[in-house]
Amino acid sequence: MPVQEFTFADLKRILVEGSGADEGVDLDGDVLDTRFDELGYESLALLETGSRIEREFAITLGDSVLTDADTPRALIAAVNAHMVAVVA
Repeated sequence: MPVQEFTFADLKRILVEGSGADEGVDLDGDVLDTRFDELGYESLALLETGSRIEREFAITLGDSVLTDADTPRALIAAVNAHMVAVVA
């Protein structure tokens, strides 16, 4: 069974569905290395995002994953690492 990959498109969709998007932020721009707080997503929004990722991708993320992954690139890498660990 191939490992499903969590992509930036998945993250954007989940962020917008769960918390919306700040009017001043273009999630289609080059934001992979922009901190979530600079994108307008505070800790509660990230907790909701984490919950949605867990349900949709059938993984469990520790609380530290969401606090340590402070950019979209870091969160995508962390989610993909957890998905690989679940399969292994």
